[in-house]
Amino acid sequence: MIFTLNPKKKIHIADIEKVISSHATLSFSSEALKKIKSCRAWLDKKQQAQKEPIYGVNTGFGSLCNVVIAPNELQKLQENLVKSHACGMGDEVPQEIVRIMLFLKICNFIHGKSAVSVDTAERFLFFYNQQIFPVVYQQGSLGASGDLAPLAHLTLPLLGLGEVYHKGKKTSTQNLYKKLKLKPIALQSKEGLALLNGTQFMSAYGTWCLIKSRHLNSLADFTSAISVDAFLGRINPFSELIQKVRPHKGQINTAAAIRQHLKGSQLITQKKEWVQDPYSFRCIPQVHGATKDALQHVQEIIETEINSVTDNPTVFAEENEIISGGNFHGQPLALGLDYLAIAIAELGNISERRTYQLISGLRGLPPFLVAKPGINSGFMIPQYTAASIVSQNKQLCTPASIDSIVSSNGQEDHVSMGANAATKCYKVIDNVYKIMAIEFMNAAQALTFRKPAKSSPIIEKTVSEYRKKVPFIENDTIMYIEIEKTLRFVKNLYL
Repeated sequence: MIFTLNPKKKIHIADIEKVISSHATLSFSSEALKKIKSCRAWLDKKQQAQKEPIYGVNTGFGSLCNVVIAPNELQKLQENLVKSHACGMGDEVPQEIVRIMLFLKICNFIHGKSAVSVDTAERFLFFYNQQIFPVVYQQGSLGASGDLAPLAHLTLPLLGLGEVYHKGKKTSTQNLYKKLKLKPIALQSKEGLALLNGTQFMSAYGTWCLIKSRHLNSLADFTSAISVDAFLGRINPFSELIQKVRPHKGQINTAAAIRQHLKGSQLITQKKEWVQDPYSFRCIPQVHGATKDALQHVQEIIETEINSVTDNPTVFAEENEIISGGNFHGQPLALGLDYLAIAIAELGNISERRTYQLISGLRGLPPFLVAKPGINSGFMIPQYTAASIVSQNKQLCTPASIDSIVSSNGQEDHVSMGANAATKCYKVIDNVYKIMAIEFMNAAQALTFRKPAKSSPIIEKTVSEYRKKVPFIENDTIMYIEIEKTLRFVKNLYL
């Protein structure tokens, strides 16, 4: 499959997910190449004709913006910029995120506002298509002036520097260039700044987080439906009538999903002795639904961002303008990613409460979901693990966007910290998968105690498939092994 990048066609999160999952190659449309070429040509002419310094083209950067650079040193200026800014630290950015970073950086070029050369744009395209992913580090970006440090590491291989993964194997760029008989790109004026400015680190994490969040929300609905039946919950809270009088879209969709998952269940239609269920069951539409609505809001932010030009200065060739502004400032992303982390963490928060109810020896279920509690601890400690992870998520949900630290000698005096919001959100999502796996494991165990009564056909079928991986727990076993197998199962559970 070939995905053609066209500046006239908006890119959606679903497009990126499809490109990634299908291992599609990228290509430039004729319109994209035309815009890239014409923007570069205009800047070259402008640079020759204009005597006044142009920020980022023939000046220093940040607080050095008033230092004019001689024409014979412009290439060196751009190379020095990349080298000096490549000071990321911490863990490596996962290759799945770097892949999206490359994709989004290439997308930034096709609007013809960055003045990068065709050679530079096509080298990044080559990297993507040949699965050459630069080694990038998680720490270093303030989320304003763009993601400078991470994008510098993304750019180093253009110069034949740094390290890359090629088809999953880590190597020096120098060795790879020898193997593939490639030559480093000689950066022209402004190119280094165009490559380093931008929000592609934050946006890539945001894109990945949204893709996984959609799956997590569906998984939460399905897992909670198993828990409802296993706990002998009531169907009333999921009635269409009650959702209509408080018509939040996410709430309506969640209730509809639960009804669908429980359709045909014998357990849900049984007469219940209790009038109401605990909030963690009764309020699933309201809690899961609010998260769905939050995802929709954040998706609008991310999709606007990935279809935007976020480097600086911005070149408007047709208007004969070069404007130094602040499109690299990640505040929209920082706020959105903080919001997304909180919304997803709540799926884990309410999930752990359902797990707690399931192991509490209520409604005919044995304490800790084992037939012989006492000699067996059963599912006592997985709930501890879930509680620990929920607590960590609460700490991770402290907003990054409320912080700012002055940089660049006071020139960059307000920053978004959106990069930290992005990496925190990534961790929260990873954590919620673990919490959800623990609920799934408990719910499946509890459901067995309801036999011979059955749940819905879709739930019975899914639990049956799950039992091929993880057996019913009769006596204590090493639980982390079963939790890990459950985690792998739910991550691949698409309904």
